Amino acid sequence: MNTIDLIGQTPLVHLRHYSTENVRIFAKLEMHNPGGSVKDRLGKHLIEQAIARGDLQRGGQLVEATAGNTGIGLALVATQYDIRCVIFAPEGFSEEKIEIMRVMGATIYRTPRADGMLGARQAAKQFAETEGAYYTNQFETQDNPAAYKETLAQELIQALPSMNYFVAGAGSGGTFSGVSEVLQVHGVKSVVVEPTGSILSGGEKGKHDTEGIGVEVWPPFLEPSWIDCVEVVPDDIAFRHVRELARNEGLLVGSSSGAALEGALRVAKRIEQGDIVVVFPDGSDRYMSKQIFQYGGV
Repeated sequence: MNTIDLIGQTPLVHLRHYSTENVRIFAKLEMHNPGGSVKDRLGKHLIEQAIARGDLQRGGQLVEATAGNTGIGLALVATQYDIRCVIFAPEGFSEEKIEIMRVMGATIYRTPRADGMLGARQAAKQFAETEGAYYTNQFETQDNPAAYKETLAQELIQALPSMNYFVAGAGSGGTFSGVSEVLQVHGVKSVVVEPTGSILSGGEKGKHDTEGIGVEVWPPFLEPSWIDCVEVVPDDIAFRHVRELARNEGLLVGSSSGAALEGALRVAKRIEQGDIVVVFPDGSDRYMSKQIFQYGGV
């Protein structure tokens, strides 16, 4: 066994404080991946599929645009294949994630915060063209949702056959797309969560403090028919749930997990009976410099 063999098979826990006798909420704890997030699954799949196709070789170079977790996943897996990893990340995101990528050997370039993730994507694409690096292109490649079809979706089906609802945030949209496509065949309804300032619900794009989720353009691999409901969660509610999860369940999660929990709670209020699974993408430890537990002056 090596490091990347530890990716996946993360715990699924019952959130007793938030469940009732008839409506149970379960959380998939993706911070238990070796790189600390759900994006370890993506990093492994992107690199291994590129190698299998001959698009990337051991000792080669890849480039990606990411706010952090995908970059960590790529950097982690790249260490096992002697691949050089170059990341373009907008200013303003968690410095912990930047430092983790650096310590794993990734080269980091910061892009203006005002240009958002689209600016980072343009810079990564240009780098690939000029330097001959392989652009993993998480926001457009079908390898993104495929990473979750083959891993996370199958784990959930096996762990909780009684699942009625699946709730997850959308950043690149890959986690939600891959899992919801598989689960709809099993009659599971899927709810996507986004912060205010994301566009899936038809709103205008804008700034938000909830990291890891939020969409500036509709993901090309996300079929609208896979979405049963979009829940828009403001930053203050997401961060409040982060604090409450620590006190109520002893879980230390990131703000995207707080937003996802709010989505699950809204579903729970609308149904009389059922099992809900919500994805908690990462932990709070990589957001301490952002004052995650003191958001809003608490």
